[in-house]
Amino acid sequence: MAGEWAVVYRVHAILRMAERGISRGEVEEAIARGETIENYADDTPYPSRLVLATVERRPIHVVVARNEDDREWIVITAYQPDPSEWDSEFKRRTR
Repeated sequence: MAGEWAVVYRVHAILRMAERGISRGEVEEAIARGETIENYADDTPYPSRLVLATVERRPIHVVVARNEDDREWIVITAYQPDPSEWDSEFKRRTR
């Protein structure tokens, strides 16, 4: 998936994933093959991004930070985008 990079889950991400019925496998698939649709270069302590992937025939958004020093993907949150807030491809916010 991410080569020799580890995937680390924040507690917030684990809680939200459980509430939303999103598995670690779905998140890791999104990180591995998803499309970055927003970049948050100024996030601290690491720059992050919003990734979109279709997994198990549903769109998934994952906010993930990249810790270069420790070779980690840090999962901040994951959710299924709300169609009322996103365009039909779930790539651009409508509100």
